[in-house]
Amino acid sequence: MLESSRITGSHELLNSISSLMWEASDVIMAVYQQDDFGETVKSDKSPVTEADLAGHHVLIHGLALLTPEIPIVSEEDAESVTIGQERSCYWLIDPLDGTKEFINRNDEFTCNLALIENHRPTLGFVSVPALELLYIGGPGYQSRRFNRGGQTTNLIPEPLFGVTRVVASKSHLNKETKGFIDGIPGKVELVQAGSSLKFLKVAEGLADIYPRLGPTCEWDTAAAHAVVLGVGGTVTDLNDGELVYGKENILNPFFVVRAPHILESSIENH
Repeated sequence: MLESSRITGSHELLNSISSLMWEASDVIMAVYQQDDFGETVKSDKSPVTEADLAGHHVLIHGLALLTPEIPIVSEEDAESVTIGQERSCYWLIDPLDGTKEFINRNDEFTCNLALIENHRPTLGFVSVPALELLYIGGPGYQSRRFNRGGQTTNLIPEPLFGVTRVVASKSHLNKETKGFIDGIPGKVELVQAGSSLKFLKVAEGLADIYPRLGPTCEWDTAAAHAVVLGVGGTVTDLNDGELVYGKENILNPFFVVRAPHILESSIENH
């Protein structure tokens, strides 16, 4: 049995992991409400704040108690990265995706937790701390959106007649992405979002396609990738191969996220 099936089959365990995501959201928001984020720069010159580290510690400690048999890879633990190459099942964490959005105080940042099994994301949890929302889904689990009041909504994306809605990053609309968008036939509407919210736009039916023709790491995409799979969507590289995890190189290839109603043949190959 896959661990994802064990987790989704246990109401108590699924609720406990969900509660852990809410707890991580709370510590992230506690930092967000401060005047000083404790911002520093990592060796790769990317920013990190107290919120990144606070979310990391909450998830690491909580998961160690709830699922001690599953190892953990986190963006904020460089030494953990090799686990993905050595183990067939592990948790993959990005405690704060969209650190730049966080620093700019635009609310478009997320907390991400994915279960990786046999190089594929089988269950994803994505919280949007500023909006008090939590998304859960995977290829064997219908993706849902939860709010803090307990309201649950099944995600069922549907097309908008006469237009293709393309989601693109506010920070990463580069020449290649513009070229991809120019190759889409018919009317195109641009939908902008930050962090892994771009995946969620597709999963919620607020966009149809998300081309990412720029650098990302595995922890940036895994959780929201699972949520897209949970609505029947796809996440593929530019050769239509499935995006996989636990590679020797943590960087993803360029990829395209498609809602289930988007036929690959309807988009020009790039």
